[in-house]
Amino acid sequence: MPSIRLVLTTLPNAEIAGELARNLVDEGLAACVNILSPCRSVYRWQGAVQEDGEVPLFIKTTAELYPALETYLRKRHPYALPEILALAPSGGLPDYLAWVASSTTIPAAPDPAATHD
Repeated sequence: MPSIRLVLTTLPNAEIAGELARNLVDEGLAACVNILSPCRSVYRWQGAVQEDGEVPLFIKTTAELYPALETYLRKRHPYALPEILALAPSGGLPDYLAWVASSTTIPAAPDPAATHD
């Protein structure tokens, strides 16, 4: 069974969530991203209780790609400290898990022979 990760994050609005979700799938870092209905988040930030509307994402990827996905999210997420939680499912439909693994792409390593001016 492939080692799959379900990654959770939240974004400030549907437009940003949609753009990030499409980019993750386009880049091959995720097989699928579910954009959930907006929710209210209550949290402590810099010593004060805050309450904001957010759009949750469920991102399906592999354990092997998780580090690249986390790096991608950290660079492109609009929050100073984004929620990024990676969960390891204890089971799942084998055919679905295989599809997640086959629908993601390992980022290509830079070509050491390439020169830059």
